[in-house]
Amino acid sequence: MVVKIGIIKSGNIGTSPVLDLLLDERADRPNIDVRVVGSGAKMNPEQVEEVTPKINDFDPDFVIFISPNPGAPGPAKAREILSAGDKPALIIGDAPGLRAKDEMDEQGLGYIIVKADPMIGARREFLDPTEMASFNSDVIKVLALTGAYRVVQDTIDKMVEECEAGNVPELPKVVLTRDKAIEAAQFTSPYAKAKAMAAYDIATKVADIDVEGCFMVQDCDKYIPIVASAHEMLAAAAKLATEAREIEKSNDTVVRTPHMGDGVTCCKIPLMDKP
Repeated sequence: MVVKIGIIKSGNIGTSPVLDLLLDERADRPNIDVRVVGSGAKMNPEQVEEVTPKINDFDPDFVIFISPNPGAPGPAKAREILSAGDKPALIIGDAPGLRAKDEMDEQGLGYIIVKADPMIGARREFLDPTEMASFNSDVIKVLALTGAYRVVQDTIDKMVEECEAGNVPELPKVVLTRDKAIEAAQFTSPYAKAKAMAAYDIATKVADIDVEGCFMVQDCDKYIPIVASAHEMLAAAAKLATEAREIEKSNDTVVRTPHMGDGVTCCKIPLMDKP
């Protein structure tokens, strides 16, 4: 059986660019077929209302909607549409989504809230396309190397397995904390683990500082250095996450979880071992 997964991307968080790639990293996984539709950078209700129903043309077994702040007006409209549909739906969002957790439970939606997927410093005086891309590359580095993406991968893979078994997939309810991410990364060195923990916690704090700089402070002489400091923090977090992986590499203890030829996820550790 080929499980069909529909992904709707609205706006952007650090998990968005790689979400579909996490499920088929070598583009040869035979047991899934994925389609992506999106509203680009904008996530207003009108864009979301136009894009969301288009995923039904693919007739997916389940749908994933990913965006910043699932409680914002646009994502809320998407949740309304998906909860009224007949397909199981999973919402992936950042920390502000915690405020909509109870609503998603009531709507019968699953969710993954990635706490260390921070808001960007979206002040015009500071943020240009280069800074935006650099920020997102640091987010991707932190989430990949601290284990957060592995939690996302494993959670969706379980839904795929349930579909393959002919069942309606159980909808996950995951708040992706530091400890959940670090556990999934399976660090063997306590120093690597400590660096990864620090990276995840710093990235989580970045969101608070960017919210301050983007919404709470109105004096540009104050908010420009605030958002710049948040981006510097994230760069430091990416460096710590890289250092954690380098420690594991030096010990030949990096855990890898590739998808095999039959679509099943395996686990290997020594670099020269076969999966």
